[in-house]
Amino acid sequence: MAILWQKQVGDTRYEVRTAGRSRRLYSNGVFHSQYHPDRPHSGGVWDLLMLPAFFRSPTRIKRILVLGVGGGTVIHLLQRFLQPEAIIGVELNRVHLQVARQFFDIRKDMASLHQADAVQWLNDYDGPAFDMIIDDLFGNEDTDLGRAVPADTAWCSTLLRNLNRNGVLVMNFIGGKALRHSACVSEPLIARHFTSSFQLSLPAYENAIGAFLGHPASSQGLRKNLARVPELSSKHIDFRIRQIT
Repeated sequence: MAILWQKQVGDTRYEVRTAGRSRRLYSNGVFHSQYHPDRPHSGGVWDLLMLPAFFRSPTRIKRILVLGVGGGTVIHLLQRFLQPEAIIGVELNRVHLQVARQFFDIRKDMASLHQADAVQWLNDYDGPAFDMIIDDLFGNEDTDLGRAVPADTAWCSTLLRNLNRNGVLVMNFIGGKALRHSACVSEPLIARHFTSSFQLSLPAYENAIGAFLGHPASSQGLRKNLARVPELSSKHIDFRIRQIT
């Protein structure tokens, strides 16, 4: 694996490394994003952030908000498989946005990118609700990753206010325990807004992806819809899913 680009900002060292035609973003050695121009799905966590759109027909997903852009991997997936009318990405880290544009080929016609604090940006937002919100807000201290914004009642309420009634909320957690302790699961006043909730995971990753839906759904329905897209079949993405009760 070769280093294509590197930059030191304060105590953080950013690197874009190549592995074949893939490009990978690292900060202080932590793997953040991966992009391959001919293969947007990688069998990684980013795939799971996009898959919940297929609990129903993905044509229903018109407006998508991505909180925590990183290198923009999930934006490529959304464009490739959903082709929504609008994607808005909010990212606090200016270097991540530089990498997304310069090395991960995120163009202006693909997404509107904003360098901002996601909490403040969403609190200030006064536009139409979103059909899908992806919360991938992570920070790293040295080599330890964790959520940058706690999934508490205040934050989950903010997300809900900006989500269409039948929309899809997707949140990334480190482990199923953190997911179960989130307000979207543990707080009845929040959880009652969702008709269906699921946990998605991959064998090689610790991450647990929460998918919270405002409409009835099933894991069988998700797999059936994905089977119609050869690139997203179980042959390419060997994910696990279970319903959260």
